[in-house]
Amino acid sequence: MFYASFLIPFFAYAQNMGSIAGKLTDKEYNNEPLPFANILIKGTVKGTTTDAYGLYALEDIEPGNYALLFSFVGYETKELPVTVVAGKVTEVNLPMGASAASLDEILITTTAKRESETALILEQKKAVEIKQNIGAQELSRKGVGDVATAVTKTTGVSKQENTGTIYVRGLGDRYNSTSINGLPVTSNDPEKKNIDLNLFSTDIVEYISIDKVYGPTISGDFAGGNVDISSVNYKGTGLFEISLGSSVGINAVDKYNDFYLQDGPDKLGFSNYGLPNNPLGGYNFQNSLAPVKETPVGSNIGFKAGKSYNIGEESKLNLFATASFQNGYEYREGINQSVSAQGAKLKSFHQQKTTYTAGTTGMFNANFSINNNHNVAYNFLFVNSSNQSRDVYDGFIRDIAEDDNGLIQRGTYIQNTLMVNQLLGNHKLTDKMDLKWAASYNKIEGNMPDRTQNTLKYTESSSGYTFAQNTITDNHRYYQNLIEDELAANVAVSYKLGRDEDGLSKGKLTLGYNGRMKNRDFEAIQFNFRIIGSQLNTVVNPDNLDQFLNQQNYNNGLFSIESFSGMTPQTYEGEQIIHAGFGSVEYKLTDRLSSIFGLRFERVEQTVSWRTQLDATGRSNTFNRNEFLPSIVLKYELDDRQNLRFGASKTYTLPQFKERALFIYEDVTEVKVGNPDLYPSQNLNLDLKWELFPAIDEVISVAAFGKYIVDPINEITLASSTNDISFINTGDSGYVYGVELEVRKNIFNAEDVHKLSAGLNAAYMKTHQKLDSEKVRNETNYNINLTDETSGFTGASDLLFNADISYIKNFKNEANIMATLAYSYCSDRLYALGVETKGNLVDKAVGMLDFILKTKLNKNVGIDFTAKNILNPAFKRVQENDPEEVTVISYKRGALFGLGFNYRF
Repeated sequence: MFYASFLIPFFAYAQNMGSIAGKLTDKEYNNEPLPFANILIKGTVKGTTTDAYGLYALEDIEPGNYALLFSFVGYETKELPVTVVAGKVTEVNLPMGASAASLDEILITTTAKRESETALILEQKKAVEIKQNIGAQELSRKGVGDVATAVTKTTGVSKQENTGTIYVRGLGDRYNSTSINGLPVTSNDPEKKNIDLNLFSTDIVEYISIDKVYGPTISGDFAGGNVDISSVNYKGTGLFEISLGSSVGINAVDKYNDFYLQDGPDKLGFSNYGLPNNPLGGYNFQNSLAPVKETPVGSNIGFKAGKSYNIGEESKLNLFATASFQNGYEYREGINQSVSAQGAKLKSFHQQKTTYTAGTTGMFNANFSINNNHNVAYNFLFVNSSNQSRDVYDGFIRDIAEDDNGLIQRGTYIQNTLMVNQLLGNHKLTDKMDLKWAASYNKIEGNMPDRTQNTLKYTESSSGYTFAQNTITDNHRYYQNLIEDELAANVAVSYKLGRDEDGLSKGKLTLGYNGRMKNRDFEAIQFNFRIIGSQLNTVVNPDNLDQFLNQQNYNNGLFSIESFSGMTPQTYEGEQIIHAGFGSVEYKLTDRLSSIFGLRFERVEQTVSWRTQLDATGRSNTFNRNEFLPSIVLKYELDDRQNLRFGASKTYTLPQFKERALFIYEDVTEVKVGNPDLYPSQNLNLDLKWELFPAIDEVISVAAFGKYIVDPINEITLASSTNDISFINTGDSGYVYGVELEVRKNIFNAEDVHKLSAGLNAAYMKTHQKLDSEKVRNETNYNINLTDETSGFTGASDLLFNADISYIKNFKNEANIMATLAYSYCSDRLYALGVETKGNLVDKAVGMLDFILKTKLNKNVGIDFTAKNILNPAFKRVQENDPEEVTVISYKRGALFGLGFNYRF
């Protein structure tokens, strides 16, 4: 087979010269084209490299016999004899595979092609689909340690402050989806659809794909984007690396001698306590209410190991494992309050928050390549994360402490444990037919054991604090448990269609099935302390409440313990079953125009049942949907460096279990309650994108997008006199439109010496919806009047901006230094809609600056330094009352510094 794009010019050379041309493919990746491989005529300096399609050519060669050397970093070097004939082209096509000597260098230093920035840019250029990738190489350069932060380094994606919740093109959690290796993963938070991406260390990542344009292989529950984490697939003869590090937060260090947390949780992030025995018959709670002093210096430790084994002549087993533990401390203080439509205080505090986080991540991957045509892989992922926080609120509490003399102390501990099991297969059945299948079982358990809250007030007459009790819930201990498991299966068969004049396939037909069966069990119970009237004037020590709340005082009748319904917890259960069939045709219509036409059908059934304090009898709610979801993607190659892409699709958005269960979750200044009348919205999506690839590792792109959403879902406050929030279909329709810009450019690049590069991505968007109070009143039990007639979508920001500049310098003995300065900006974001003239809640604009320094002293030893949140901006949430806005939350996180050491054996 000859490659016309290379061979045509060769015949113009004099008849006494010859040429060599061909194509290199990658055996390790299903014989895909292998870019950047080196071809050298042995004993000469004449050589070349393959292009993005694996093609190469050597021209103007004297006739004769030569030895041709083929090499690629970490792959086996091949030497082949070649005869060059005058006036003719000698074609040499070669599949290349992994070297037994140095593949361990790929994963960590040189980078395998699917985690390198250059390779992912090339993949973006070649693909018909419209997607964005960010690989392990870029994440390392930008000092990114978790997946939530990683995706914010791509265009049009932002993250909610101090959480792992992401927003894609201004659309929040319910509009997005998350998967690992193409298989869905469950959420760890009862309020969320998607798992907290902060839980995932980038140590497990080969690359991350962000699909913002819908295709038929993606779940139809889509409007913003799908984040797919591709886990590491190691290839090499041996790898073992250990890393150690430490971190400090400036705010936490300032409180070094006064940093306190609540008693109980294990510092490794694994709790070993739960409901006490007979909590309604005695004060049998295990943990003390007295705070415990801590040393606020964080640490981390981790290791990676991998090895490849050749089995027989054709088979290979690749093994990889990683485990890590990291912890950290933070402190913040500032305003936290809720106010009415007139600006009157309901609760108004100066809040001090101390936080300790701990996380353990482990992954094991076994990839068995039976031969070049058949591959089976197993992935196991374990993630345990914990968040321990102690909040102290001083100030105004309506009807309790209206002289700014109130005090609320809350201790919260959350542990989430996720286990993911995946089995995947990839089979080349014939030259034209491929089969891919995958199955997974995921289980997550989220625990909130023994959240404590006590309400006090300071009285001048007694010169001390006494218990405050407006309702018996003012002083309580709360227990919550969530267990969710999910089975998922994917299978797809693709068939190649025709061949072009170069012998390459003109397209493929794909048919497949996706199944997803999810069950959630949630229960919560709260034990309230009713303090008898005569004891409400007893002075207590806020730092030692055990002196009053103890078994002796319980026996003496100074307080009693009550719950909603004895030892029967509040519960809700969710079941969701989705069966989907899909088909797509990818076809090259002309030499420059390619297309993907897709159709997906989904049968969706969701049932939520509950028994809570808002509905003691218990009820259930079910909806069934049949969704037909067409999609089209077109790619037109303007020239060898430019593409024009178009995408259009129909999708839907499901409400989540917690949003539909009539369950109330109370924070100190905010309450959230589910809405059983919530139902799915429908989405029409449109995208147009131009991209230019000036060089092999550079890209410039501009995209325009629009979305029309029917029955949009928003978070709204339910009354002007409270801060209760629920989830409502607030109108008949709304829309989103915007533009995105991405630039990755080398400022200068002296190969093998130093390189200065810069990246920028920005998104400007507008969201608009017409609000309909009458629709809300007709469809729900909420008799409300929305403050505004129109608004943007909750979670939406008009402007998102990310920029970075990196300098890399190489030295002898594989030593190097890499420095990156990265900045991100998010404009004002709508948090919740207001009602009854109460203003909307809006998170104000914020920008963050990070500095990352990575060094390798030699091929074994590396030292890293990070400085994050250098500018230390204030996070501020305001309530946009008329005539002026009121600040309801304001604080600064403080700068965070880290130092790390790693050694590779």
